[in-house]
Amino acid sequence: MEPRLVTVPEAIPAKCYSTERVGISKATHDNHLTLWKGYANKTNEIRKALAGMEIDPAAANQIYSQMRALKVNYAFAYGGLINHNVYFETIGGDGGPATGDVATLINEAYGSFDHWAADWRATGMAGRGWVFLGYDHDEQRVHTYIGDAQDTFPAWNHTLLLAMDVYEHAYYLDFQTARMKYIEAYMQVIDWSAVNSRIPR
Repeated sequence: MEPRLVTVPEAIPAKCYSTERVGISKATHDNHLTLWKGYANKTNEIRKALAGMEIDPAAANQIYSQMRALKVNYAFAYGGLINHNVYFETIGGDGGPATGDVATLINEAYGSFDHWAADWRATGMAGRGWVFLGYDHDEQRVHTYIGDAQDTFPAWNHTLLLAMDVYEHAYYLDFQTARMKYIEAYMQVIDWSAVNSRIPR
């Protein structure tokens, strides 16, 4: 079986470099690109390995087996790719209060943008790796989620609208351990048009 491979990112989207105005540097993005590429390359490597392996259910084992290793690490690699795709797609904007349909969704779910923003900041401080804004297709509402690792997605039947990386590699070069300063800077460069384009129609 010929695997379908993901596209390996070649560059950070140009608009992302506008984040320098709030202290998120070009150097941080350029270093981040190496990690983003790594998730794509490992996703492809695992897809090739799965496509080429002879599947033997008797050899699969929950303690250790080739199948377990590939499947568990696939979720981590592909999750890391998707999270970073959305991260870089939705920064490089003007930040500020949400606009468009996502503003309506945030107000419906949180009462006001300010309340959501406080929740987003607090979630960013509480999470180990990611903060997600997910659109729940069942409830047709948005909710903020913590993702403690690359392989933790918002929830089944959600569309990921916004993803904030809070791993140290996303901010340490610019803000050292002052994560809240990074979160405040990030909120000034959210691209709400890009977020709105991710809302299911």
